[in-house]
Amino acid sequence: MIEGVLNIYTDGSSLSHPRRGGMAIRYIYNSLTGDVELSKDLELKGVKGATNNQMELQACIESLNESLNLSVYNQVNRIVIYTDSMYVVDNVNNAIYNWSKRNWCNKFGKPVANALQWRELIKLMQKTRKRVDFKWVKGHSKDEHNKGVDKLARQSAKKPLNEPLSYIEVRRKKSSKKIEPGSVKMQGQKIAIRIITSEWQRLQKLWKYKYEVESKGSRYYQNVDIIFCELVLRTTHTYLVTFNKNQNNPRILNVFSEIDQPLTNRN
Repeated sequence: MIEGVLNIYTDGSSLSHPRRGGMAIRYIYNSLTGDVELSKDLELKGVKGATNNQMELQACIESLNESLNLSVYNQVNRIVIYTDSMYVVDNVNNAIYNWSKRNWCNKFGKPVANALQWRELIKLMQKTRKRVDFKWVKGHSKDEHNKGVDKLARQSAKKPLNEPLSYIEVRRKKSSKKIEPGSVKMQGQKIAIRIITSEWQRLQKLWKYKYEVESKGSRYYQNVDIIFCELVLRTTHTYLVTFNKNQNNPRILNVFSEIDQPLTNRN
C-alpha cells in the first residue's frame, strides 16, 4: 500500500441459482508520515443477474464515484485501485485508448462486452482530475484488505438486490451442451438456429444473441454459441440464417425465414 495516495481495494463476486452479483469497496488513506487518516468500508447491495466481470468492473466504478465525497479527497493527487480482476487490469488501457475510439468494438470489429460500464469508468477517471492507477493483487492472498473486500463482496450478493445492469431476455435452451464461444465456425453457411437470449448493445447498436444450432445435419448440431446481428430476432424462435466468414467477429448476415422445425444442413 502506498502512503500519501488514496488506496482503494475493490472486489466483485457472482453467485448462481439464481444469478446475482455482489461488490465491496475499502478506502485506506495513510498520510506521508504513515498515519492512518481514513479507513472505511462501503456496504453495497447486490445486483440481479450480474456476472463476476461485471461486478469487478462495477466495484471500480462505484469506488471512484463515492471517492468524490470522502473527507480526504482534496488532500490527494493520486488514486490507486487494487483489484484481483485481471479482466479489469488487462483491459482498462484498451478501454481508454482503443475501444472508445472504435465505437466500443475491438480491433476485429467485435462489440466489446460491458461497454456501458467501461465508458462510465473512463468518465469517472476523468471526473476525478487525479491520476488513477490500477494494481493487480492475487485473490485470496494474505493481504488483509483483499481478504476483507472478498468477504464483503460475498455478503453483498446475499443482500437485497438492485436491478440488473442490463436487460437480457433469457429462455431455456433445449441442448444439453454448455455455451462455448467459438464452438460454431463462421464459414458463410446457411444454418438453422434457435435464439436463447437477446441483449441490445446500445453503444454499438447491435443485438447480441446466444443461440443453439438446430440443423440436425450440421457438425455443430446442438452447439451453443454467441453471435451479433442488426436485426431483431425473438427468443425461443428458430430462424434460417446465413453466417459471415469472420471467426473474430461472428455476425448473422441474412435472415431468410422463421421456421417451425429444425432443417437438415451439412455445414
